[in-house]
Amino acid sequence: MNFVAIDFETANPKRYSACSLALTVVKNNQIADQFYSLIKPDTDFSWRNIQVHGITEKQVQNAPSFPELWPHIQNFFTPNNLIVAHNASFDSSVLLRTLEHYDITLPHYQLLDTLRTSKKFFKDFENHKLDTICNNLNIDLKHHHNALFDSTACAEILLYQANLFGEDQLQPFIKIK
Repeated sequence: MNFVAIDFETANPKRYSACSLALTVVKNNQIADQFYSLIKPDTDFSWRNIQVHGITEKQVQNAPSFPELWPHIQNFFTPNNLIVAHNASFDSSVLLRTLEHYDITLPHYQLLDTLRTSKKFFKDFENHKLDTICNNLNIDLKHHHNALFDSTACAEILLYQANLFGEDQLQPFIKIK
């Protein structure tokens, strides 16, 4: 399989408030590359979000803004590329709302949600949160809500599912964005 697993963290409940992003690139069923960046949003931080991911305004003060970061990652978001996220409705909406916020052209890409695949394949799990899936599959999630660790765990979940159930079983979950 070839895909890019993504994860965002946000500064507050607004979906355009991305404050960190990670990409885990998988080529031929192997993690081939990773990218992580803090992002300086043009909005305030909520204490609740800081409590979840630990990223503060001070930590992002010298980070690139999303428009500065986008040229370095936009080539991953093309019609032929599969983007994967755990709870993809959140991560894809953060991407789209952030792009809209900065008046950047929206990309088209394929999207697969490992939350949805996990609900289908692992019906007996107590829930389908990222950390629960990782615990049940013996995937090492070193620091939940760190975008890099979360995107890597997401990639490993999809690779596990592809190996166990076959890539054909995953095809119905791919949506065009």
